[in-house]
Amino acid sequence: MLKQFETVNKAYKGIKERRERSISPKKRSPRNAKNKRRAMNCPVVIGNEYEVEITEMMPNGEGLASIKGFWIFVPNVKVGDKKKVRVTTIDSVSADAEVISQT
Repeated sequence: MLKQFETVNKAYKGIKERRERSISPKKRSPRNAKNKRRAMNCPVVIGNEYEVEITEMMPNGEGLASIKGFWIFVPNVKVGDKKKVRVTTIDSVSADAEVISQT
């Protein structure tokens, strides 16, 4: 009985060690690096002004525009409006902007 317990215990330790090795930082780093690259290749800069066309409305009432596939959320606009906006904040896949003037 004791011998059987020892073999089960050794098997459990082996599984535990393999599990700990499988969650290594090396395996997670490419995913983290990819997210960081996406933020660095952002086509907009905070404080810069851009001319955008509002293509969609979000459920919260903000308009959605796009610059090179990067989403820009603009408040107090309608679909089809062409506005000059200033970027206020940037996220990994989107940015918030305020309206400066209508173009």
